[in-house]
Amino acid sequence: MAVAFGGSMLIVKPTLSNLDLVPSLLGLLGGICAGFAYTMVRKLGLRGERGSYIVFFFSTFSCLVLLPWMAVNYVPMTGYQLAMLLLAGVSATVGQFGITAAYTHAPAREVSVFDYSQVVFSAVLGYFVFGDVPDGWSFLGYLLIIGAAVVIFLYNNGYLQRRKEGDG
Repeated sequence: MAVAFGGSMLIVKPTLSNLDLVPSLLGLLGGICAGFAYTMVRKLGLRGERGSYIVFFFSTFSCLVLLPWMAVNYVPMTGYQLAMLLLAGVSATVGQFGITAAYTHAPAREVSVFDYSQVVFSAVLGYFVFGDVPDGWSFLGYLLIIGAAVVIFLYNNGYLQRRKEGDG
């Protein structure tokens, strides 16, 4: 996980000398909170709570936290915006059920490194949709994230232990 986190830092490049510090720190805080939340999802899963029950309260909490900002900054949506919001909501729900199932069935340390893949997908989306071209440090960060995920996958499935023991 430390390697994947380091890779994400190469991509984000937080500094004290520019205005990107606050968003970078908010992103870091969000990641810490997500780690805590998914640790709790794992505990709830081990206690036998249903995934749908966990997702319901997870989503309800998220909506309640955002409600004050929505009330203060309310702007009516167009039909297109509402349709896109509903599609995003459906996608998020499917993803939330998937990640809840993953954390329910495996320890957080084994699942969480794959969460860093969202950084890579964001880069691909940024390139094709917004024309953002990553620099060399970002590419190194992507390689570190993907490499950490592959190593953890191989380790968790016993491939690295067998190679070490000479079994092939």
